[in-house]
Amino acid sequence: MYLEYELPGNNLLRYNLQFFANDEGGEKTEEATPKKLEKAREDGKVANSKDIPIALTLLIFFIYLKFGVGYLGSALLNLYAECIGMMADLTNEEFTHNTALEIIQYTFTNIVVIAGPVMVVVLVVAFLSNSLQIKWKITGKPMQPKFSKINPVSGFKRLFSKDKLFELIKSVVKVGILSYVVYDGLYGEWAILYEVYRVDLISAIGIIGDLIISLGIKISVIFIFIAVVDFIYQKLKFKKDMKMSKQEVKDEYKQSEGDPQVKGQIKQRMRQASQRRMMQKIPEADVVITNPTHLAVALRYDRDRDDAPVVVAKGADYLAEKIKERAKIYNIEIVENKPLARMLYYNVELDSQIPPELYQMVAEVLAFVFGLKGTA
Repeated sequence: MYLEYELPGNNLLRYNLQFFANDEGGEKTEEATPKKLEKAREDGKVANSKDIPIALTLLIFFIYLKFGVGYLGSALLNLYAECIGMMADLTNEEFTHNTALEIIQYTFTNIVVIAGPVMVVVLVVAFLSNSLQIKWKITGKPMQPKFSKINPVSGFKRLFSKDKLFELIKSVVKVGILSYVVYDGLYGEWAILYEVYRVDLISAIGIIGDLIISLGIKISVIFIFIAVVDFIYQKLKFKKDMKMSKQEVKDEYKQSEGDPQVKGQIKQRMRQASQRRMMQKIPEADVVITNPTHLAVALRYDRDRDDAPVVVAKGADYLAEKIKERAKIYNIEIVENKPLARMLYYNVELDSQIPPELYQMVAEVLAFVFGLKGTA
């Protein structure tokens, strides 16, 4: 929006009013509040890298293969020989559909037992690598259907977002590193690979297996480094995305703590109600002790109901004047005693008895008042 101003000589000066717009509350400059972070966690929005579990799982898997491939290979070969022997011992009449199923079930069960430890370790590593990145919290909100997920316009925007660009660059880097590591690892082993066909099957499998495991460990270590970089990026991005504007912080505070203006009005009304109740008790007072202009404290002492004098009203400045005005209406004695007025005002709560330390000073005042009334 522009404002045009005509200058001498038929020249126009244009002002862009956008520069004068009040952007308070629009720019996200504030750190996210705990409430917003908790809500984001419930919605499944967290800062984590999906590459860390994959990289760690691959590394653990190849390390297990490096040290346990001998046991794994011999166990599988023994199982294979055992299954072949079981089938060889059966006659044509004995080899039925049921016996074939039993052999398959036996084979599958033993494969699970043999490969079970490595699978358990892989699952534990995957679980821990995710749990260590974020707090463990079960939520079903990410699985809830959302129109934005199927909206073609939103999908098109996400397709060309910064996140997709980063993921594309990361994928290109992964493919490039993978290609280089494989090429570099195989470059010095071509002579050995050319001789594989000359050795027996077990030796050939061992040579190729060692080469694959070695390459797998190297690739996994590099992928862990990439995953750490991705995790740092995701943390920074999440922190930036969670930032709030000043207006959002104010609105959240109003929702959680209540509108400060409303709370102020409630407190004011409560004070007014308390003051009205206090002023209604002044007729019960026997004396009002003043500062004389700043403080006023009304005391009641009824021998039949009070063990000690009671403060029924007190106030400062304007309220002190109102207490004295009301005391005059009901012919209540007003006594000036600056030290006593200050001690009563600052140390005794409303509807509370005075402490023993003030008995003597208050007794002297009450004796004076009751003497004037002839009720001593």
